[in-house]
Amino acid sequence: MPWKELSVLDERTKFIGRLLEGELMTDLCREFGISRKTGYKIWNRYQQVGAQGLTDRSRRPVRYANQLPYQVEKFILGIKQEKPSWGAIKIRERLIRKYPDISTPAKSTIHAILDRNGLVKTKRRRHRCKAEGTPLSQGKNPNDLWCADYKGEFMLGNKEYCYPLTISDFSSRYLLTCEALETTKEKFAFTVFERTFMEYGLPKAIRTDNGTPFASAWALFNLSKLSVWWLRLGIEIERIKPGHPEQNGRHERLHRTLKHETTKPVAYSILQQQAKFDHFGEEYNHDRPHQAINMKYPGELYTPSERIYKGLPPIEYPTHDHTIQVTSCGRICIRGKKINFSQVFAGQSIGIKETDDRIWLVSFMDYDLGYFDEDSKKFEPLENPFGPRVV
Repeated sequence: MPWKELSVLDERTKFIGRLLEGELMTDLCREFGISRKTGYKIWNRYQQVGAQGLTDRSRRPVRYANQLPYQVEKFILGIKQEKPSWGAIKIRERLIRKYPDISTPAKSTIHAILDRNGLVKTKRRRHRCKAEGTPLSQGKNPNDLWCADYKGEFMLGNKEYCYPLTISDFSSRYLLTCEALETTKEKFAFTVFERTFMEYGLPKAIRTDNGTPFASAWALFNLSKLSVWWLRLGIEIERIKPGHPEQNGRHERLHRTLKHETTKPVAYSILQQQAKFDHFGEEYNHDRPHQAINMKYPGELYTPSERIYKGLPPIEYPTHDHTIQVTSCGRICIRGKKINFSQVFAGQSIGIKETDDRIWLVSFMDYDLGYFDEDSKKFEPLENPFGPRVV
């Protein structure tokens, strides 16, 4: 049987398979028309690097990473059919005992063989979604829904830029905060929101756009450290669809009034501009009839929230195996393994539960976020729990 008639790889695979079945090297070399030196060379390559050693050592970027001799693959499939509940780890151990002289394939290779033959029950892989917004609530009562946004930067008289961060109550139109900031960096937004929470309590939900610092285009589920903090406080997150500012129309209308009343002309410094914002807030809430609320003042309708801000409550995961704190670089560390997770959860406690052999479910509060494989150290997210609806 001349080797040139078929693929060299196929012939070498058959050759190794026959050796693994116990046939003699001399007889096989004679049948395949090769010298014993060549036969032992093929066998030694296979013992050193496994199935990849059966390929020609070319510089071409061709790999046969998961291709095993027929008899080995047949053995793997046979074990799986005999023991349906066994995974790649147990099958690999049985393979080591059966063929101790060969280079044992990796767990991922065995898993790929099972998957290729329809013998693996897997969840459909969920891909990270682009920002699409969430369903929006009605916010019928004070503190049911707050709206937040940056009005947009403008230059002050001293040539510095001002970035007003505004927070308003959806139902009463009450302007809770208008803070003149020098940047949109997240740490300054934390300070503004914490001060607002301390003064007015906590809302049920906050509606924003998908920009920084409310969301992150590169983080898990488009979350940011700020929105994770809100979730810890029991605040639902609402996001408008990208390119649809009308979904936050009441707040946008507030911004137009704010711009007209406080930036024509602008103040010289950020402190002077803040004084203009403070004066505007007092007038807007307590001395300016609002047509959309039957000419009442927002201050006549708004009352502080009954949910008092007391800092972050502790998190417990009684139904999980472990509670783990995410590292400052966004990793989950378990049994000496480091799994890249998400930096927006840095410092947060998460719950992990082993759902299969070395496969772990990751949860944050009441939200299941995804799974990681302890061996591959790769996290796979589930469907975005914050996209369709935060409940």
